[in-house]
Amino acid sequence: MTETKKYWKGLEELKQEPEFEKRKNQEFPEHLPFDEGILKENGIAADRRDFLKMFGFGIAAVSLASCEIPVKKAIPYLNKPEEITPGVANWYASTYSQGGDYCSILVKTREGRPIKIEGNDLSPLTKGGVQSKTHASVLELYDVGRLTGPQKDGADTDWDTVDSELRAELTKIKGIGGEVVILSSTIISPSTKAVIDNFLNVHDNARHITYDAVSYYGMLKANQDCFDKAVIPNYHFEKANVILSIGADF
Repeated sequence: MTETKKYWKGLEELKQEPEFEKRKNQEFPEHLPFDEGILKENGIAADRRDFLKMFGFGIAAVSLASCEIPVKKAIPYLNKPEEITPGVANWYASTYSQGGDYCSILVKTREGRPIKIEGNDLSPLTKGGVQSKTHASVLELYDVGRLTGPQKDGADTDWDTVDSELRAELTKIKGIGGEVVILSSTIISPSTKAVIDNFLNVHDNARHITYDAVSYYGMLKANQDCFDKAVIPNYHFEKANVILSIGADF
């Protein structure tokens, strides 16, 4: 089958004008119509290409002048840490614990900045599994609304000032025979428990109370009475033939 249709890029090619024939094999033919009289009337000796270059530069200059661009400086290490090599990621084993959820994780960092969370295959409990919100938790570190330091009455302050005021208040409370209470949700972190225990050892008038918005005390008490074990069970739904739920969310 012979192709009978023929297409032209413009009237110049259709009419085979001499100017088009002279420029068609050039990299920039510049055969598009352009009224150079406008440039000549303003005393500008330039062709269409020069005019377009100047016009484009003018737009770029105006755009840059109309907006403030933050200055970002790349400063190399003066004393580079031994464990950090620019461009090479480091992995650190850690723990995710929030709202009763727990899992062992590996945190991928670049130049000290956490960028990715994966499960730890060496964990006998999770075996490398993590939830979607565990993956997303790394975004909290880069939240622009996240506090970067302590505040008092809505104003920024520093840790030395906060520590001094807290020490003074704790001494004052102990002097009048008052009691200090640390109120928190259930804590499963051994390191956090150790910090609280150290505080309680120093301040004999302090105690720790845990309160959870969603309490499992009823389940713990029921399992204690029925099975003599105050535990929270894990359900193996894959082993069940029939699952019946009455007013309970698994």
